[in-house]
Amino acid sequence: MKRMLMLEDGTYFIGEKIGSDKETIGEVVFNTGMTGYQETITDPSYYGQMITFTYPLVGNYGINRDDFESIQPVVKGVIVREAADFASNWREQMTLDEFLKEKDIPGIAGIDTRKLTKMIRSAGTLKGILAPAEADKEKLLHHLRSVRLPNDQVSEVSSRKPFASPGEGKRVVLVDYGVKGSILKELNKRNCHVTVVPYYTTAKEILNMHPDGVMLSNGPGDPKDVPEATEMILGLQGMVPLFGICLGHQLFALANGADTFKMKFGHRGANHPVKELRTGRVDFTAQNHGYSVDADSILKTDLVVTHVELNDGTIEGLAHSEYPAFTVQYHPEANPGPSDVNYLFDQFMEMMDLEREGRMKNA
Repeated sequence: MKRMLMLEDGTYFIGEKIGSDKETIGEVVFNTGMTGYQETITDPSYYGQMITFTYPLVGNYGINRDDFESIQPVVKGVIVREAADFASNWREQMTLDEFLKEKDIPGIAGIDTRKLTKMIRSAGTLKGILAPAEADKEKLLHHLRSVRLPNDQVSEVSSRKPFASPGEGKRVVLVDYGVKGSILKELNKRNCHVTVVPYYTTAKEILNMHPDGVMLSNGPGDPKDVPEATEMILGLQGMVPLFGICLGHQLFALANGADTFKMKFGHRGANHPVKELRTGRVDFTAQNHGYSVDADSILKTDLVVTHVELNDGTIEGLAHSEYPAFTVQYHPEANPGPSDVNYLFDQFMEMMDLEREGRMKNA
């Protein structure tokens, strides 16, 4: 069956239907990763978006039980050049098409994803709609342009209630703005006792849990749509070590007086080079974000830039000049992606140890 992808500028593509039959609207973005489509599709940071995979063949190793980043995907659609109809991997449990149907996610295959990606790079991210190929194009375009994308993404993907992932080591509170499962796995590997809390949890409620450290998770959308975070972060600074990832990094910056801006087409992929300014070390990182911290706005704050992206010079890491707190724009858990920066979780563990030792000496 044929399906149409129409963009808000009037451009449309006709391809083959994959996934569910429903019509859907979302922000069309592209991801440059060569593997990891399952992790990408189930990443809560893609809430409300249609993912264009730049790698030409997607689905060749199927879907398995181990590579989920969330149980229920929140992407609006999947766009590929070729969707493999036969999966070949010993862990495979279903095909990509079967998975998309099960999760009620529509998709389109057989279109020129290279052309679509070049359009996004030129014009920036665009709204798009997946609809039957025979739909009236004029009416479809009018409907697409009239729809305003939601700005409550974090409230849709955050946990509704606190829950614990038990461990016998350090006590970490993980603030859930749309957390990936792999972040929780990395903390569990280090034997942390993790308490995951909703995004609106207050600093007082977190401190009453007596954590050794607090992690601010990744998540979707504009950080300025999460005003609850500012008071909470300021209430924790100086009281407990902080580590922020992706959206957590942006929220940390805003709380400390910096500013953020929407990028033209964002960073989404597993091959972004990032330089640590103190050592000159360069790592390849996994990234998924459409907003960035404004470099000029850092000058009026107590924040220090620790990392930059070598392709475009955007800020990729921050630290507080006075308090034990650091953040990164990229994903150290890197699923999918390289594991170059996995050591940042160990750095967080060391920060909590040093803070505990300091408090014991002052007691």
